[in-house]
Amino acid sequence: MREILLVSFVMISIPLFSQIENSTDSLKIFEKVDIEASFPGGEGGWRKYLERNLDPNVPVENGAPVGIYLVVVQFIVDKTGAISDVKAITDFGYGMEQEVVRIVQKGGAWTPASQNNRKVKAYRKQPITFVVEAENFYITMKERYVLYTGTDNTIEINASRVKKEDMEVSLSQGKITLGADDNFHIIVDNPGKAILFIRNKKRNKAIGSVYFVVRKKT
Repeated sequence: MREILLVSFVMISIPLFSQIENSTDSLKIFEKVDIEASFPGGEGGWRKYLERNLDPNVPVENGAPVGIYLVVVQFIVDKTGAISDVKAITDFGYGMEQEVVRIVQKGGAWTPASQNNRKVKAYRKQPITFVVEAENFYITMKERYVLYTGTDNTIEINASRVKKEDMEVSLSQGKITLGADDNFHIIVDNPGKAILFIRNKKRNKAIGSVYFVVRKKT
């Protein structure tokens, strides 16, 4: 299966609501500050840096299923603007977290955060969204690649030159059935994730797989 990868960079600052106290004031690492640490050139400059340097083919090359992945990396910007302690908060795999960590680590010097009109050492979080799509099949659903627990999630699966009755589908969790309306119906019980596997049973050949985020029904 040849896949197309689209990558979007979510340029937001995730709000945090406390500060870590250490033995001396100079060792404090702030999580909430008056002015966030920033990249030279601002958010526009940081976006350009990410677009120019991040390899968008990493998930595809590592076999990531079709779907949407919100990767989050946390790092520290010290009083001099140096970046340190870069680590992934998410764990999707397929090389995505490693690639974002690699790029952030090479981000150079930043403008440090400010608290009470003085430079401080502070945390930042960087979310980046990877969208992996396929050429040989597509999914139509109410909310793209999102399932809800305890409800009937209706999806339409279309694959090139494959009839619905020739599709063999299975889930990593939950149950999926082909309804009389010619759509597939998914029921999942546990929040987290679910992976859908699609095969052409007539040819005994894999068509592809899809990653779903599973959320609790509110």
